[in-house]
Amino acid sequence: MSETSETSVVVVYHSGYGHTETIAKTIAQGAESVEGVKATLIKADDENKDWDAMAAADAIIFGSPTYMGSVSGQFKMFMDESSKVWFTQGWKDKIAAGFTVSGSQSGDKLNTLIQLQVFAAQHSMVWVPLGILPGNNSSTASVEDLNRLGAATGLMAQANTDQGADVAPQATDHRTAAKFGEHVAASAKRWAVAA
Repeated sequence: MSETSETSVVVVYHSGYGHTETIAKTIAQGAESVEGVKATLIKADDENKDWDAMAAADAIIFGSPTYMGSVSGQFKMFMDESSKVWFTQGWKDKIAAGFTVSGSQSGDKLNTLIQLQVFAAQHSMVWVPLGILPGNNSSTASVEDLNRLGAATGLMAQANTDQGADVAPQATDHRTAAKFGEHVAASAKRWAVAA
């Protein structure tokens, strides 16, 4: 639990082409829409990443693009770097959640989310899922539905490979990301009070 009455949410992510970063920023905005929540963005591949902010956080949301059905190499390096935190169980009982972006609608993104969930479990964290029912799954549904890719474990977004981060992922994925950030932040607030 953070030392102040403010609930702290950290979004730690890697972004190869900017798409994952735009989703990370939207998640942080969604988290900060919850009263009393402060969100901090940390790049997983930053040599001077703020480990103290992660230590003080009530919740850490992990994000990586899906490359070859897995987290990116840069995010895996962050996971391995966290072994010193793991050894002391420094993130034990913190809220955790995860998100990923790939070029394909499937892209084996579920494997990335499971990898992030197992990583959080290694750190004895408490995983929060997406919390939004699947959309875009009936004849009357639309790609404009929240959670259009039908995820449950965490947030999935899709970015067309021939479009830059200024237009992809599409607005629906950003709306879903904002709701996800809000959900994780609200969960972190409840958890902090219970602790």
